[in-house]
Amino acid sequence: MSLVDFSSDSFIVAFFLYCFAFLFYVIAIAGKKWSNRDPEAHEKKWGRVAFVTSTLGLLGHLTFFFTRWIGSGQIPTSNMYEFITFLGMAIMIAFTIVYAIYKKPLLGMFALPLTVIVVAYAAVFPQEVQPLIPALDSIWLKVHVTTAALGEAFFAVGFAAGLMYLLRVVDFKQTSKEAKRSQFWVEFSLYTLIIVIGFVVAVFAFRGMGYEANFIQEKSVIDSKGTEATTQEAVEYTLPPIFKPYNSQTESMDTFLGMDKPLFEAPSWMNGVNAGRKLNTVIWSIIAGSIIYGLLRLLLRKRLGAVIHPLMDGIDPEDLDEISYRSIAIGFPIFTLGALIFAMIWAEKAWGRFWGWDPKEVWALISWLYYSAYLHFRLSRGWQGTRSSWLAVIGFVVILFTLVGVNLIIAGLHSYAGV
Repeated sequence: MSLVDFSSDSFIVAFFLYCFAFLFYVIAIAGKKWSNRDPEAHEKKWGRVAFVTSTLGLLGHLTFFFTRWIGSGQIPTSNMYEFITFLGMAIMIAFTIVYAIYKKPLLGMFALPLTVIVVAYAAVFPQEVQPLIPALDSIWLKVHVTTAALGEAFFAVGFAAGLMYLLRVVDFKQTSKEAKRSQFWVEFSLYTLIIVIGFVVAVFAFRGMGYEANFIQEKSVIDSKGTEATTQEAVEYTLPPIFKPYNSQTESMDTFLGMDKPLFEAPSWMNGVNAGRKLNTVIWSIIAGSIIYGLLRLLLRKRLGAVIHPLMDGIDPEDLDEISYRSIAIGFPIFTLGALIFAMIWAEKAWGRFWGWDPKEVWALISWLYYSAYLHFRLSRGWQGTRSSWLAVIGFVVILFTLVGVNLIIAGLHSYAGV
């Protein structure tokens, strides 16, 4: 067995350990209500079991990372699969550090699902080792990508704690206009997370069915001399094409529920790499996520926030607010180094300039400015509690758009990350 194959097995082991750790965290928190003994002792016992399990999962994830690095001869952060797996590992590292400081099992009940979703998200991408393109063959790639992802991981933990705070303080029994508005946006945040789960479910379901559709897309390319040329590119779908690629012809397509041709064409202004396929995936994610959300509502017969809110009884909201702030405060300087300073050094080495207004660079700057404003409002204006938590939740949405949305809408030098 090669090291790359062994690393894949380690990755699967880590994934299942994360799943078990999440269940143990749920038992630690939810089980307190049904414990015949001391609830605090119950939480402490199962919290310890959950933390040990999640730490073993992290060790498995680290084994995956380093054995794949050694086996492939290059740091495993060069494509979407490798970067997302590293981001999941970074979230677990950030969670482990924050948990070691505050020892709040409830944090694991929210951080572990986030890690599981990220790891499952990574698994839908091609997992083969790909050779590095020249721009990626640099020591600065290692420090830029790893530190940027680690900073984003602390932002993710801050997001989880911020969402927990909102679920703790928002009263789902109130009927005032302000209360209903807060309830709606908390529920919408949970719905958004379920859409990501829907994406994973949809991809694996249709992959298991062996679904396939193929298109030939024509593109106009203007060379350095100003001459326009037309090229053809094959695009393969593994989800039924609600949106086909812009300016493309159908080569072959499996039928699904009577759909034997694409319903729409992707708009021309979406010119990122494989934008049509990604738009199609987003639509299917929303469909699958909405179905899952609807089934959960039917099963529970109430909003998800109203189900989770009682589990937060006895949790000090100030602790959650502090955890969210501290996580972001730790992540901010790391993100500054990775996403800006090291990124500019790498850009100069790869493309001969420190800054070029590439879309990914611009959105990295927007993310940095957003969290700068968060810290400013927190420290100078005294924005704590609800306002600070909403900023933490919205901030992670900005990060997600930087990771996913930019590649969908805009073509740029970082577009290889979306392949």
